[in-house]
Amino acid sequence: MKIAMMGSGGVGGFFGGRLAHAGYDVSFIARGAHLAAMRER
Repeated sequence: MKIAMMGSGGVGGFFGGRLAHAGYDVSFIARGAHLAAMRER
């Protein structure tokens, strides 16, 4: 199943990470500081 997380802050990042760890195909939609941090890592 493909899942798109609208927001990658504390809550979206937590639940998106849990879903990805469970084997789901997770895509994050982010902007601003969260996007910069995700690109850096």
